[in-house]
Parts: sequence; C-alpha cells; structure tokens
Amino acid sequence: MKLRIAVLALALFSLPVLAANRAEEEKLVRAALTTLVPGEMKIESIRPAPMPGFYEAVLSGLTVVYVSADGKYLLQGTLLDMAKRENLTEDARAAQRRGMLNAVKDSQSIVFSPKDPKYTVTVFTDIDCGYCRRLHQQMGEYNRLGIAVKYLFFPRAGLGSESFAKAVSVWCSPDRQQALTDAKGGTALASADCENPVARDYQLGRDVGVEGTPAVYSPDGVQLGGYVAPQQMLQRLNDLAAAK
Repeated sequence: MKLRIAVLALALFSLPVLAANRAEEEKLVRAALTTLVPGEMKIESIRPAPMPGFYEAVLSGLTVVYVSADGKYLLQGTLLDMAKRENLTEDARAAQRRGMLNAVKDSQSIVFSPKDPKYTVTVFTDIDCGYCRRLHQQMGEYNRLGIAVKYLFFPRAGLGSESFAKAVSVWCSPDRQQALTDAKGGTALASADCENPVARDYQLGRDVGVEGTPAVYSPDGVQLGGYVAPQQMLQRLNDLAAAK
C-alpha cells in the first residue's frame, strides 16, 4: 500500500513538470516555425505528434509538418500508422478542416436536404463547372439516400470573375435553391447584388485546400473526392462511420 501511495504521489508531482516541459517545447517549436513560415501563412495549431519527440503543426492551407521538440528538425510528408494502415497526416488535416467547415451555419449556405438526413456533406461548387452540374442534377438521389448537401461557393476563376458574379446573383435571389438550380441548368439569372458570403466561401475553400470543384467533404472533414456518384458517396460515408 505504501509503495502504491508513493508511486501515485510521484506521478502527481510529475504532472506540473510534464506540463511545464510541454509548454516550453511548444514555445520552441512555435519559435522555430515562425522563422520559416512565410508571412502570409499562419500557424493554425500545434500539438504532440503521434511519433515520440515531435510536434505536429498545421499551417494555413492545411499544410501539416512535424517539428522536433527542441525545434531543430522539421519533417514534411505523409505520416502513416503501419499497423493500422492509417494516414495520420490526412487525419490531422481532416480534424482541422472539420472545425472550419462546421463553423459555417446552414443559414450562411445553401442546403438541399431530406427531412431527416443521415449525413450532411459540404460541397464547394462553381456555377459553370461541368461535374458540379452533374452532381446537382442528381440531388434528388442524394437526398433519397439520406444525404444532405450543404453548398458553399468556390468560383474557380477567382474574385470578381463572371462565375463569382453568378454566385452572388444566386445568393441575392428570393429563392436561392431555385436560383442555383436554374443557374446550374444554364439559365441566365438577372444580375443582383447584396451582402453575400461568396468571397468568404472562396477564401475558406482555399484555407481547407480546395484545388478543384466540386470538392466534397464528409461531416468529419474527410475529403470524399470531387464528383462522387450517389451510391458511391453513401458507401463511402457508411465506411467512414463504421471505422470510428
């Protein structure tokens, strides 16, 4: 009994020391990254890495790097858990992405949803993108399978482009769902302007690493791909849910 109490006391005593060591290590890692990260990038998060002696840092654009606890060494690449066959680097990106996407309320997006959706995916879309239009043409099937689609705008031509203006006109229409369906069907909408989230959506897309449209993300921030057919999307979402 005395030995157990002594061990417990030692463990409790070491907790503040460990916390202090971690705080000092994180300080060293942050200082090292600050000297390397370009001015336009920022450090989103720092936490102990899955491999001993290193910290995992997520930078703007969901760039993931691994820095030694003394701040002397940096690794960039894919970290795999060989036993579990998991991509730990992508897991880190997904975790960061999940928080960023979930911060966007439904009222700040255009949502097509069945009555009681099983899953809600976030889709960055471009009005003039061919595969975006193909995905939208199958909206009834996604919804029938219990998948809600939360649309955010990502005009690939950038801010101020024709596609950007079309997205703004959709948002400023009295019926956004119908306007989006019409625009994706090739109907020319009346030009409209109002307070809108299109520039915010576009920047968010860049922040989470969108490289093309459509870009589809699961509720947990995992990128499902570009265009994904309804049945394939449901299977992928079921597989992710089962793997938790």
